[in-house]
Amino acid sequence: MDSAELLKRVRKIEIKTKGLSSQIFSGEYHSAFKGRGMAFSEVREYVDGDDVRNIDWNVTARYGNPYVKIFEEERELTVMLLVDVSQSGMFGSNTQLKKDLITELTATIAFSAIQNNDKAGVIFFSDRIEKYIPPKKGKTHILRIIRELVDYKPASKGTNISLVLKYLNNTIKKRCIAFVISDFMDSGFDDAIKVSSKKHDLAALRIFDPREEEMPDVGLVRFKDSETGFVSVMDTSDSNVRNNYRLFFQQTARQTTELLNKSGVDHVAIRTDQSYVRPLMNLFKQR
Repeated sequence: MDSAELLKRVRKIEIKTKGLSSQIFSGEYHSAFKGRGMAFSEVREYVDGDDVRNIDWNVTARYGNPYVKIFEEERELTVMLLVDVSQSGMFGSNTQLKKDLITELTATIAFSAIQNNDKAGVIFFSDRIEKYIPPKKGKTHILRIIRELVDYKPASKGTNISLVLKYLNNTIKKRCIAFVISDFMDSGFDDAIKVSSKKHDLAALRIFDPREEEMPDVGLVRFKDSETGFVSVMDTSDSNVRNNYRLFFQQTARQTTELLNKSGVDHVAIRTDQSYVRPLMNLFKQR
C-alpha cells in the first residue's frame, strides 16, 4: 500500500471512529470505567458507619485507635488493546474482513479513552508478540495506532491468546483496563485469562463472520485453514456436513462464552456484517 492510499484509509477510519467516540461512546465509556479504579489517598480515624474492610490495621496498631483508608477515584486510567493480527483476520464473506472490523473497534475504543483523558496502548499479537506500542495520550498517538493496524504485516500466522495475556501481565504492572479484540480461534488460554482478569479489568470482543457460523449449500468446496495451511474438500450440498459445521461453531462459541463468564470477563460477540455500535454500547452498559 502506497503512502497516499494509507493516509486515505487512516483518515477514513479516523472520521468514522472519532465521530462515534465523541457522539455515542464517550458517555458510555466514562460511565463504564470511571470510578472503577480507586487510588489510596490518606487515613483518618474510624467513625460509625465506615466500612470495616477499609481499616488500616498497621496504623490502628500503632496509635491504639481504629483508622480507615480513604480512597479517591483515579483520574487517569490506562487502556490496553490486545489486538489479534493473525491470518484468520483476513477472512470476510460480506462487506468487510474481520481485520477491518478489528481495526475500527480498536480505533473507536482508543479515541473514547483519550477523550476521557486516559492513556491508550496496544499489543499486536499472533502466535507471538508482534508489536507493542506503550500507552500514551493524544490524537497523534491514536493515529499512529490506526496507521500501524492498517498497514501491519504480521511475522506469523497463528493465534496464541495465552501468550499475549502473559505479556500484558509482565509489561503493565499497574492495574489497567484491557480489551482483547480477537476471533478467539485458539484454545488452552483458560488459566491465563483467569489470572489476567484478577490482575486487570479485562473485557473481550469476539469477532466472527456469518460464514463461520453457517455454511452455504454450494456443492464441493476447497477449504484452506489460513493459519495452518491445511487444505480439505467438503461437499456443502450434504446437510450433515453443513449441520456438523454449524454445531462445531456453536460448541466453540459456547465454550469461549462459558470460560469468559467463569473468569468474570465482560464480553460481546460482533459480526462482520452488522453494525458494532449496539453490541459495544451493550458491553459498556452491562458493566
